[in-house]
Amino acid sequence: CVERDRERMSSSVVRNEDLLALQSYVTSRDHHCYENVGQTTIILDLTHSNLIQKHIEIRFDLHDTVEDLRQRIYQKTGTSHFHQHLQIYNTSGDMIGQIPPSYSEHTKLGFFSLVHGMRIHCVDLNPHSDSKNGGFENTNLIAKYRMSEDDYDKRKGTLRSWNRQKQEQDPTFSLAKHAKQHRELMEARRMAKLKLPLPPNFEYNAQGQVIRIVEEPPLPKENSNDTAISVYGEESVDGIQVGMRCQVQPGKRRGKVAFVGLVPEIGGGGHWVGIIFDEPVGKTNGTVKNIQYFEAINAKHGGFIRGKNIQVGDFPERDIMDDETDSEDEL
Repeated sequence: CVERDRERMSSSVVRNEDLLALQSYVTSRDHHCYENVGQTTIILDLTHSNLIQKHIEIRFDLHDTVEDLRQRIYQKTGTSHFHQHLQIYNTSGDMIGQIPPSYSEHTKLGFFSLVHGMRIHCVDLNPHSDSKNGGFENTNLIAKYRMSEDDYDKRKGTLRSWNRQKQEQDPTFSLAKHAKQHRELMEARRMAKLKLPLPPNFEYNAQGQVIRIVEEPPLPKENSNDTAISVYGEESVDGIQVGMRCQVQPGKRRGKVAFVGLVPEIGGGGHWVGIIFDEPVGKTNGTVKNIQYFEAINAKHGGFIRGKNIQVGDFPERDIMDDETDSEDEL
């Protein structure tokens, strides 16, 4: 029953006509909410001195005893009977009575002249109560397990290990590229259901399924390093030296060159440039398979970039506000 909430929310607070109409509809039968309750049934709210939570509209019987009331409070809050100092509040919020721990447990609730909507507030007298200072509600007090980066790297079946396997099979693979291709496939399937023309690069196979058109077969894996060496040879990083300021695409990310050379541990071969970014827009801390090529602040401030995506020059630090997307030429 929300009759008391309705009293606290007057029309002077809510001025929107539609909201007032909705409020009127929802609360139109609030004054009838106790009509179908048994004659000896009493509906009360329970609150606790150490808890934010409230237990609303709990049913009791007027023949229940104080012990029954204390037991219900114990079940919901964990406060033992002899630590419960109970306060009775009427529907206007005024305290009209108290039940100390020493009060007779056999007294029936009907003795206290309770009516529907009253509130029983439990004051926890236990100085060592587990519920004190947010013990039952503040999740920040719970010690959380945090796995180290090394332990996570060793685990099998994780997204990181799957991504690593995919990059071993295809050096151009990235999670962003995979997600983009998946979204494109889902969109193509949606258009197929609507009987609309398929997007470019998609077609129906013999079974009527939507598939992506493969324009040309990928190069054999054993030739990938040779191809990368010819495309990303020493000339691809010509003019780039350690210590230079630079700007990296995509995203016009700025930073400083920290390494130039070969990184055999990265699939794909060829020359790479290690960058320490000004902002946390990278993917590494400068370490590849436990071999450190340069030292960044953390795993978000470094990156190995292909030379074609780097422009060296007068690029001082600045806030990076441009959108950033993943590139298949960055690991």
